[in-house]
Amino acid sequence: MKFSSIRYAAPLSILLIAGTTNANEVERPYGANPTLPEPQRGLLPSMTIPKPAPWGDQKPTVPDGYSITAIATDLKVPRQTLVLPNGDILVAEGKGGGNAPKPRPKDFIAGVIMSQGTTSVESGDRLTLLRDGNDDGTYEDQTVFAENLNAPYGLALVDNDLFVANQDALVRFDYEEGQTQASGPPEVVTLLPSEINHHWTKALTASADGQFLYVGIGSNSNITERGMAAEVDRAEIWQIDAETGAYKPYATGLRNPTALTIQPETNQLWAVVNERDELGPNLVPDYLTSVQEGGFYGWPYSYWGQHVDSRVRPQNPDKVESAISPDYSLGSHRAPLGLDFSTPAVGDEFAEGVFIGEHGSWNRADPVGYKVVFVPFNNGQPDGDPIDFVTGFLTEDSKTRGRPVGVTVAPDGAVIIADDLSNTVWRVTREGN
Repeated sequence: MKFSSIRYAAPLSILLIAGTTNANEVERPYGANPTLPEPQRGLLPSMTIPKPAPWGDQKPTVPDGYSITAIATDLKVPRQTLVLPNGDILVAEGKGGGNAPKPRPKDFIAGVIMSQGTTSVESGDRLTLLRDGNDDGTYEDQTVFAENLNAPYGLALVDNDLFVANQDALVRFDYEEGQTQASGPPEVVTLLPSEINHHWTKALTASADGQFLYVGIGSNSNITERGMAAEVDRAEIWQIDAETGAYKPYATGLRNPTALTIQPETNQLWAVVNERDELGPNLVPDYLTSVQEGGFYGWPYSYWGQHVDSRVRPQNPDKVESAISPDYSLGSHRAPLGLDFSTPAVGDEFAEGVFIGEHGSWNRADPVGYKVVFVPFNNGQPDGDPIDFVTGFLTEDSKTRGRPVGVTVAPDGAVIIADDLSNTVWRVTREGN
């Protein structure tokens, strides 16, 4: 059965929150001290998914002095990428979940609407390797590096160990530079929480010394609708010993940590997090934050520090008191899924800071996100509003040609972007670099 967004527009409008405000009306949507309006509650939140449209002869828009090229097309749901030491690019392809029952009627309706903004392509469950053999910017070789995986998402390379975060396990492949195909099946390092798997993506990065791996594990609900028993080992970042597979919670209370990276100068772990829904179009801000070992970041009891979520039962004042406020608001409902630190090779105003892939909203009337932004840093901390780096995924007539996910900065300054709607990998380069 096929559903159209037009079909749902009228009945949903009857149920929507009155007085919905435009994102531009929020005084400070970004930064360390964002404006947090009063929560808005209703039977259903506003829901709009832009209708997919083909790129045709169009391409995303990049700043003056930069160019963008599609280096791989017709992939099977590309999510995250990894640039290997010889310049090859690995692409994790797949989509997971599927085990999360919809306990409420509005969950079913939201699922139908969300599905309209996703690709119909079957999950690849594989890693694809891209190679530019003659360094001309064209990746003429495209081979399957490994297949029969289970919704692979996060990728990390430590010496000769290639780690992949499937939706149910962290696994390891042997890797030798220049290799184009895995030499055998992967070895399981440690199992990851996968029952229900409401938020199935497993973000991954390695510590600077390679001793530990960090895995982001999302919650099994928006705000504990399935009960707290379903949230055991969820909404956390795990620290895993790369050699033994032993793990512990590194930080908790992060609703859905979708991308992780290490800050080069400080070796500090950073994350982007998708926050909760159904409190209105301007709550709760998705965020970028450094991650403190042992830190608690609020979910489900509070958001942005000590702002209590009254929907949660039972309340927990002690946990609320301990909640850490994130470092930087990205604005509400942007759905950040990609994160990487820049390098001076990227150039211009984009030399110091982080790139963030914003997958885009589904739960507000005016779509937001659907682009790659750059958050400038100064003295190791975010400093200033986000700067648009790659746009054009969302058209002027509110259709979407693509949805950015993973963002990777290559040593040569190229920015690699996975687009899981058009099933494309894009490469942005500074002209003349």
